[in-house]
Amino acid sequence: MDCSSTLTLSPSTGAFFLFLLVASNLLTFFLTSSPSTFSFTTTTTAAATMAPDTDTGESISVDSEGDETSPTISDLPPEFLAATSPQKLPLGYNPNFGSDTIYAPVGHPCILFPEELNKYMSYEINGSCPDDELLAQRLLLKGCEPLPRRRCRPAAPPDYIEPLPLPDSLWSIPSDKSVVWTAYSCKDYSCLVNRSHNQEGFSDCKDCFELGGREKFRWITQGHGLDFSIDEVLATKKPGTLRIGLDLGGGTGTFAIRMREKNVTIVTTSMNLNGPFNSFIASRGVIPLFLSVSQRLPFFDNTLDILHSMHVLNNWIPKKLLHFMLFDIYRVLRPGGLFWLDHFFCLEEQLEEAYVPMIETVGFKKVKWVTGWKLDRGPDMREMYLSALLEKPLKKSW
Repeated sequence: MDCSSTLTLSPSTGAFFLFLLVASNLLTFFLTSSPSTFSFTTTTTAAATMAPDTDTGESISVDSEGDETSPTISDLPPEFLAATSPQKLPLGYNPNFGSDTIYAPVGHPCILFPEELNKYMSYEINGSCPDDELLAQRLLLKGCEPLPRRRCRPAAPPDYIEPLPLPDSLWSIPSDKSVVWTAYSCKDYSCLVNRSHNQEGFSDCKDCFELGGREKFRWITQGHGLDFSIDEVLATKKPGTLRIGLDLGGGTGTFAIRMREKNVTIVTTSMNLNGPFNSFIASRGVIPLFLSVSQRLPFFDNTLDILHSMHVLNNWIPKKLLHFMLFDIYRVLRPGGLFWLDHFFCLEEQLEEAYVPMIETVGFKKVKWVTGWKLDRGPDMREMYLSALLEKPLKKSW
């Protein structure tokens, strides 16, 4: 685990980064001053040398590993280049931007997957988007985030039925006609509700569409052991001071529903992993955010009262990425805000050797900390759970 905040560069590495800086400046000079076509080869990644300007027609070849050539500008779809090209501000220099140009945000790994990117960005401008949710999600999970598609209308159900009104929508299964089912193995909500009983093998959040089952009792019973209750967590703060927050990887939005019943507004992040999770969350009447765990959280510093995560933050995430995520959670929580780490799982030796020290480097105060065995795959796996309630210090939180 690399939790050090100091980075020491070898002379060769330092020389490489100096070369990269000079090369990128030269590339920028040529792109802005010459209309001619040229080829530029370096040892950095394709994303670092992508030229988004569509007016010059340059071709840039990058060898990222010494034996594979990355895509050139000519390999990339025109609509992608149009979406990522700098745009001059109509009224010139703007002091808020500190520039006269807007540069569109786009996930830099997009260009590492030119075949998928070409499929995704091939559509009639001002027309309908292809029905390709699975392709879009795969690109997003590979780091092409935010996705670059901008100028087409997404597929929608032909006979769409509006969601039920509140509060009926909170604990009701929405109409099948509210979803485009193309990307999923299930083609209706009945299939999703019953898949924990009828479907073999693993599916993400396999039983969480079954609102009358285990989902109905999550976080409301008196907490014991690893299972904290919402009332137990809210009781750690003055009444009314936990008001807004985020559920990271929140399945079908039940945590947000339960917190809504306590007058706490929760936004839920979720992917559509073999199910229309985001559509389902919205149909229930709470807010979904479609983003991956590698995305920087779209909230300003020191703003959220509480952040909850159940099962998503686990040992499947690369350790350095997890360390970034923990610091990002710390960033968006206000001083005194709570991070509810719910059933984090890992191997027994990983917990003490890697994850406990990692969490401690971030600077949270431990309010509640419980570990226990994860036994669903048998004791021989030596898997552990950690449930923790962590507080960002109210004073000196920087």
